[in-house]
Amino acid sequence: MNVRKTQLEYEKLVKQKSPNSNLAKDICFSFIIGGLFCVVGQLINFWISTSNLSEDDVGSLTSASMILIGALLTGFGLYDNIAYYGKAGTLVPITGFANSITSPAIEYKTEGYILGVGAKMFTIAGPVLVYGISASVIYGLIYYWF
Repeated sequence: MNVRKTQLEYEKLVKQKSPNSNLAKDICFSFIIGGLFCVVGQLINFWISTSNLSEDDVGSLTSASMILIGALLTGFGLYDNIAYYGKAGTLVPITGFANSITSPAIEYKTEGYILGVGAKMFTIAGPVLVYGISASVIYGLIYYWF
C-alpha cells in the first residue's frame, strides 16, 4: 500500500515537472530539420557525383562527409542547439550517429584518451552497433541456410 502511494506521488510529481510540448510544432520542426540534413546530404552527393568516381565511392564519401559535418557541429557546440528544435529530426540521419559518438568523446576527454575518450566514446552508440552487427550476422546466417 505504501509503495503504491509513493509511486502515485512520483507520477504526479513527474507530470508537474515535465515541460509541456506542442506535438504538432515538434513534429513540424523534426521534419524540417531532418529534411534539411537530408538536403545537405543530397547536395553533397550531387557535388561528389560530378567527379569521375563509382557510385559506391560517391555514397561512401557522402556518408563520410555527413559524419564529418555532424562531428564538427557537435565539436563547435552547435548540434545541441539544432537538436533542441529538431528533436528526432536530428537523431535519424547519420549526423545523429556522429553526434552520439562525438559528444561522449568530448565530454570525457579530461579523463584521458584511453580511459576517457576510448572507453566512453561508444556508451550511446555501442549498443546500437552491437545490435546492428548481431542482427546482420543472424540475418546472414538465416539467408545462407534457407
